[in-house]
Amino acid sequence: MILYIAEKPSLGRAIADVLPKPHKKGDGHIIAGNGDCVSWCIGHLLEQAEPDAYDPEFKSWKFEHLPIVPDSWKMKAKPKTRSQLTILKGLIKQASQLVNAGDPDREGQLLVDEVIAHFGVKGDKLHQTKRLLISDLNPQAVKRALGQMRSNREFVPLSTSALARSRADWLYGLNMTRAYTIQGRKVGYQGVLSVGRVQTPLLGLVVRRDEEIANFVSKPFFEVLANLSTEHNEHFKAKWQPSEACQAYMDEEGRVLSKGLAQNVVGRITEQPACVVGLDSKDKKQNQPLPYNLSSLQIDAAKRFGMSAKEVLDTCQALYEKHKLITYPRSDSRYLPVEQFSMAPSVIKAVLSGARELVIGPEQPDSKIKSKAWNDKKVDAHHAIIPTEKTANLAGLTPRERQIYLQLARQYLAQFYSPYLYHETLVEVEIAGGKFKTKAKQDKSLGWKQLFAKKGEKLEEKGSAVGDSSDDDSDALQKLPQLKKGQVLHSGQGELIEKQTQAPKHFTDATLLGAMTGINRYVTDPEIRKILKDTDGLGTEATRAGIIELLFKRNYLSRSGKSIVATDVGKGLINSLPMSATTPDMTALWESNLDAISRKEAKYINFMSPLVDSLAQLITQAGAQLPTSLQGIKAPKSNFKKRAYSRKKTTKSAAKPSGRRATKVS
Repeated sequence: MILYIAEKPSLGRAIADVLPKPHKKGDGHIIAGNGDCVSWCIGHLLEQAEPDAYDPEFKSWKFEHLPIVPDSWKMKAKPKTRSQLTILKGLIKQASQLVNAGDPDREGQLLVDEVIAHFGVKGDKLHQTKRLLISDLNPQAVKRALGQMRSNREFVPLSTSALARSRADWLYGLNMTRAYTIQGRKVGYQGVLSVGRVQTPLLGLVVRRDEEIANFVSKPFFEVLANLSTEHNEHFKAKWQPSEACQAYMDEEGRVLSKGLAQNVVGRITEQPACVVGLDSKDKKQNQPLPYNLSSLQIDAAKRFGMSAKEVLDTCQALYEKHKLITYPRSDSRYLPVEQFSMAPSVIKAVLSGARELVIGPEQPDSKIKSKAWNDKKVDAHHAIIPTEKTANLAGLTPRERQIYLQLARQYLAQFYSPYLYHETLVEVEIAGGKFKTKAKQDKSLGWKQLFAKKGEKLEEKGSAVGDSSDDDSDALQKLPQLKKGQVLHSGQGELIEKQTQAPKHFTDATLLGAMTGINRYVTDPEIRKILKDTDGLGTEATRAGIIELLFKRNYLSRSGKSIVATDVGKGLINSLPMSATTPDMTALWESNLDAISRKEAKYINFMSPLVDSLAQLITQAGAQLPTSLQGIKAPKSNFKKRAYSRKKTTKSAAKPSGRRATKVS
C-alpha cells in the first residue's frame, strides 16, 4: 500500500480524486480502488513540548531557570488533532511506501517529515519515501504532479531549515518572553510581554518610525528651474544640479537649504545664453513584470484595494482550495518552471474565457512569447502564483476574490505581450557655469503595459519631459524639442521653487510588508548588510501576514486610517529591550542562515550553537536592567494564549540567571 500524507484534508481529497475508483472513505483517510491510501495532517499535528516537559520546576516562571535550553528536544501531539495523529500511526505501520504530500514550502515539508520521524520510520521505508509537490488542485495538474514525484531525501535540507527555525523561535521567544515578563512585573506591568525574533524587530521598525515622525521638524528647501527656449521658440524646463561648492548649504539628501543661494542662481541664469553640453538619446525597453509571489501580491493589493496581508492570504487560500482557480499561494518565488510553458495556451484560454475584460485593446496575448519568468534555475519546491486551467465564474466569487483573481491573471497575461518600448532622452544644459538637467520619455510600443491602462485612458503614444526624475512618467508635461549637442538656447526668467521637507510617512500594510521583504534597508550593522541579499526578509511568505496580525492582537500595534502605529504598550516594550532585540539585524541574519541550510550551504549545528550562546548574554542583559519604560502602562485586557509562554505564578527571584542549560543542542 502506498500512503500519501497530505498537509490538509482539501489536498488529500484532490489527490484521492485522481486515484483509481471506487473509493472507500474511512475515518481521516480515503482508500483508492487499487488499495492505495490518502490521509492527511491538519497543519502541524505535533508541537514543541512545553518547558515543564523537561523539568516540572519550569512550570513556574523564575528568572534563575533562564535560559531554558533542552538537551534533547521533545515533541507532543496537539490536543485538538490527536485523533488524526493516531490514524496516521496505524496507516504508516501498514504502508509499504510513504509519500510526503505536504505543501510545497519549508513548513509543508517539515510537518509531514516530523510525523514520519515521530513514528520511528527507518531503513528502506524511510529511504524510499517520495515527495509529491502539488501547486494546483485541479485534477489534470494533480495527475501531472503524481507523474513527477521525487525522492523525499532531496528535501532533507528544507526540512532541517524548518526544524532549526522552529527550535530557534522556541528558544528565543520562550526565554525572552519569560525574562521580560518577570522584569516587567517588578515595575508594575501586569501582563505578559511577548518577545519574538520576528515580531519584536518588526514592532521596533514601527516604533522608531513613529518617533521619527513625532520628532520631525520641517525645513524649507529650494530648487531652481530654468525656462529654456530654442531659436524656433520651442520651450522646456530643466532643473538646477548644485555643484560640490554648494555642499555647505545642502542637507544629507542633497537639498539646498539656503534661499539666498537659490535666489542668486535665479538671478545669474535669467535672460542668459545656454548651451546643450550633454545629450543622450536612446531606445529602451522594459521587460514584462514577473508573476506574483505572495508578498508582492500582498503589497500591490494593499496599495490598490486597501487589503491587509491576512485578507490577501485568506482570499488566496479560498481561490486555491475552494475555487481551484490559482496555484499554491504561499510561494516566495516569482518564476515558473520551463515545462509549464507548454500549458500556457490552455491557461490563457481559461483566463480569457472567464475574464475577457482584462484585455483592453485589440492586441491579444501571444502564447509563443516567452518572458524571463520561465527559469528552472530560480524554481525549486514552488513557483510563482498564477491562474490554473480552470475557467473562472467571476459572478460566483466574492468581490475580494474577484479582485485578487483578476490581479493575478493580468500579471500572468503580461508574460505573453512584447516588452514595453520607449525612447528616452537625457539632456544636460550649462547656464552661466551652472549645470541643469532634464529627462524625457516617449512611448513607442506599449506592449504588456496596455493591460495596465486605466479605463478610458487612450493607448496612443505620448511623450513627457521634466526636470525632476521622480516625475518621469507625468503625462501633463510637454515633449522635448529636437536638440543636438552644442546647440545654443536662451534661458528666460529663472524660477525659484520653495518646498518643505516632509516627515517620513507612517507605515501602512503595503510599506510594512515591503520592509519585511526588503529588510536589508533597515539593517544597521554594515557587516551584516554585506551578507544579506536584497531579497532577504523578516519571516516567510507563509508567516508574514500572521506576524503583523499577532502584533495587533497583542495590542502592540493599532490602525489610524491606513496608517499602522505603535500603542503605548508597544512603545514601552521596545524602549525596554536591548537594541539587538528590536532591530532586524539579528533575525535577518538568522533568515539568511536558514535559507543557506535549505540550500545545503550551512549546517544546523553551526546555526544553533551561536544562537544559544547569544541567548545567555541577552538573558543576563535582561536581568541587569528594569524595563522602566513600562511603568504606569496598563496591560491590555485580552492577552495572548498562555501555552509555552504562560506565566502561571511568577515569583520574585534573583536578577542574575544561574544558567540552567544543556551542554548540547541536538
